[in-house]
Amino acid sequence: MTRTSLTQLEARGAFIPRHIGPTESEQASMLSTLGYASRAALIDAIVPPNIRNNSRLELGQFYDPMTESAALAKLKGLAGQNKVMKSMIGQGYASTITPPVVLRNIFENPAWYTAYTPYQPEISQGRLEAILNFQQVVTDLTGMGIANSSMLDEGTAAAEAMTLIQRVGKSASNVFYVADDVLPQTREVIETRARPIGIEVRSVAAGEVESISDACFGVLLQYPGVNGDVRDYRAACEKLHASGAMVVVAADLLSLTLLTPPGEWGADVVVGNSQRFGVPLGFGGPHAGYLATRDEFKRSMAGRLVGVTIDAQGNKAYRLALQTREQHIRREKATSNICTAQVLLAVMASMYAVYHGPAGLAQIANRTHRFTTILAGALQKAGFALANRTWFDTLTIATDRADALHASAVEHGVNLRKVDGGHVGVSLDETTTREDIALLCKIFGAGEADFDALGDDAFPAQLARTSTYLTHPTFHRYHAEHEMLRYLRSLADKDLALDRTMIPLGSCTMKLNATSEMIPVTWPEFSNIHPFAPDAQTIGYREMIGQLEDMLCALTGYAAVSLQPNAGSQGEYAGLLVIKAYHESRGEGHRNICLIPQSAHGTNPASANMVGMKVVVTACDARGNVDLDDLKAKAEQHSKNLACVMVTYPSTHGVFEEGIDELCEVIHSHGGQVYIDGANMNALVGVAAPGAFGGDVSHLNLHKTFCIPHGGGGPGVGPIGVGAHLAKFLPNQRSTGYTRDEAGIGAVSAAPYGSASILPISWMYIAMMGGEGLTAATEVAILNANYIARRLAPHYPVLYSGHDGLVAHECILDLRPLTDATGISNEDVAKRLMDFGFHAPTMSFPVPGTLMIEPTESESKIEIDRFIDAMIAIHAEIVKVERGEYDREDNPLKGAPHTAEVVMADDWQHKYSREVAAFPVASLRRQKYWPPVGRADNAYGDRNLFCGCAPVSDYE
Repeated sequence: MTRTSLTQLEARGAFIPRHIGPTESEQASMLSTLGYASRAALIDAIVPPNIRNNSRLELGQFYDPMTESAALAKLKGLAGQNKVMKSMIGQGYASTITPPVVLRNIFENPAWYTAYTPYQPEISQGRLEAILNFQQVVTDLTGMGIANSSMLDEGTAAAEAMTLIQRVGKSASNVFYVADDVLPQTREVIETRARPIGIEVRSVAAGEVESISDACFGVLLQYPGVNGDVRDYRAACEKLHASGAMVVVAADLLSLTLLTPPGEWGADVVVGNSQRFGVPLGFGGPHAGYLATRDEFKRSMAGRLVGVTIDAQGNKAYRLALQTREQHIRREKATSNICTAQVLLAVMASMYAVYHGPAGLAQIANRTHRFTTILAGALQKAGFALANRTWFDTLTIATDRADALHASAVEHGVNLRKVDGGHVGVSLDETTTREDIALLCKIFGAGEADFDALGDDAFPAQLARTSTYLTHPTFHRYHAEHEMLRYLRSLADKDLALDRTMIPLGSCTMKLNATSEMIPVTWPEFSNIHPFAPDAQTIGYREMIGQLEDMLCALTGYAAVSLQPNAGSQGEYAGLLVIKAYHESRGEGHRNICLIPQSAHGTNPASANMVGMKVVVTACDARGNVDLDDLKAKAEQHSKNLACVMVTYPSTHGVFEEGIDELCEVIHSHGGQVYIDGANMNALVGVAAPGAFGGDVSHLNLHKTFCIPHGGGGPGVGPIGVGAHLAKFLPNQRSTGYTRDEAGIGAVSAAPYGSASILPISWMYIAMMGGEGLTAATEVAILNANYIARRLAPHYPVLYSGHDGLVAHECILDLRPLTDATGISNEDVAKRLMDFGFHAPTMSFPVPGTLMIEPTESESKIEIDRFIDAMIAIHAEIVKVERGEYDREDNPLKGAPHTAEVVMADDWQHKYSREVAAFPVASLRRQKYWPPVGRADNAYGDRNLFCGCAPVSDYE
């Protein structure tokens, strides 16, 4: 009997084969198809030798892969170093209770967290409806005409609002006032955004806004203010509007169930954070920010917008509307670089509102307000003076013993807000109990609180809300948990996510989000920590973050990493600000030219525009590579003013360009910096490092390469890695005491570490894969892509490739010849794939009329072959159109996707059979996904824009 060694037995618990889909024998089969003996030989043939990393990937203590249980235990040890306290810090963040039905069935449910951005509406109807609910919640509570489907956080939403009113307003001024009771982190994000585009940010006392006499294009107000004040700004708004200025209001959503909404007293834009609607604190994120404005500004509003249209049969359907991905069309003229949202968190917040309904939200708000008033009474009776005479949930207490009170609070397990040496802040929330009030009284040395006191509302009577909100049936019919559970299930059943099928999107890297990686996100030691908690309470968090930064440095070849940017677009923006700061530090602030290849992601030129750079486009050659001759000529032409180049590697066309090191040398020779977009890092980890082959800055998409799930289009994390010469310029957040280096740029996100609570996902992935596994993952991702390209090439030409017809981690199929011959478009193929149970590849990017496919390393050969078979079957249908066997207009592709209602209808008018429509391959008879709607009418949706819940008549 052959005995198995202990080492082999231990390897059976490894995570690597759980993450990498194809087995060793399946990999051998695919390599045989390609004509290579090993993965290493294939990679040697694809990756240019001048950048190829042939040495061991140094990851220190994390080189050797850990089992799932070992990694969880190690991370639990780090989490245990954090101290979970009762947070009463406030400052834009509140403790909350996530309804268990929402926690289990959304936050912890892969049907929701593994979904992609709903660019294909027919297979995204569930999450589109949930996002539409979010928009309805925001418009109702703020009193505005329209709201987008979420922003990254409150600070960045306020920055977007500032630039929005500058664009749409009539004032020629470049001055923007910020009230002195605006959240300090919000003000810092605004100042960071304003500086490079020439906006002058000034302060104004919140009580003196009406006295502003200097010209300005806008003012930002906080409602209620950070210190708790609830102010009546009606007169100030009237005066500002009369002078040509506009008003942005940062508002607390829960307070708006009791307070007159800003839309009713003069706000032009309302922004804020929906975190207290059931989303954990998470050390700062991810949380869904919001932006609402007047209906007339909808075409200028940044971010995504869900609208209602009709499908091919005239039925109601949801879709993303208007300016979605505007940066891919307008590029450097785009008004924002945002290409993501906080979808998963917006869905949670919307379902919190559905779960509680308007009466439940009002009850939570009233209870919170009543507790605050009871506490105020006890403190005043004890001789304390309050700095704020009005409040919703926050008190600022004047005291000459602030330090002692903070120390006493911490001893009792409570964090209060540190205002200054003479004041202490207390913010209450839905988790506050009578015991908490009694404890606060003890901390402050006050007597017993009078819990029977009714009293009046502690805000101006004229600001009491009288208008209704959340009147739609959706917010009234799902309060029984059975009904809520079934509603969430019905929505999830309408969608295609990674829990059902491969999502072969090029450039988006939809890979396994392992359950073991997701588990730590809900641990209270990570989820219940306030972003501004004292350092002594966040030791484990910061050690985990430090280790992740070190991991990412080792994987990229950079010297330092900042995890503050909370999206890839934010990473681009932050990286360019770092480059700008570097040039300014050398007395070369005039350098403002950013070279960008015409194949680049649309966010690249949009980001350059946001930091005040001028974009100069460089050409690509016939193979999709950067035209080095054109780049050299333009670098020479703009040598004195060259700031940087932004280049994606491997290229957006899915090819390892052999001239990347030469490109870097050219830019450096003219004094510029090289920004390497990390969108395609999944093809580099372990085989090449951008910081080693010439990059100065890269952003990394942790929601792509490093396994944070897409969540329906967010959350994301977009950290930046930089060379040693740029490390001191990484983002700070001075307003909250986070300073990496005095030379660093200001905050780009509202929390020091951005979306910190999802960083354990990437930590777990790297720890469980180790250096060996990460390198293998890259190699298999490239193998899978080449296998698909080779097998589909006889049916669909691969547009760009290197020598021997090889690609990088993704391939572009050129459908334009088929379209010319048959009239069948790439969109028709995308919709027909839905009948096969597949999400479509990326359509028309980076080349119109094409499909870009990226299988990742996580997909098994079985699933890849199933996708290939579907694509071949679709090609056969196209051939039938070409031969005249199918009508050019009435064929299975033009009719796709086919709903069950259409297939089962008594009246079947098509020239092809129902069987062909529903079951194009035999396997679908065993397991079939039915698209809930037919093809969405995009043109109708943009002409007839409805961005709120469906009318009540739909429910009758």
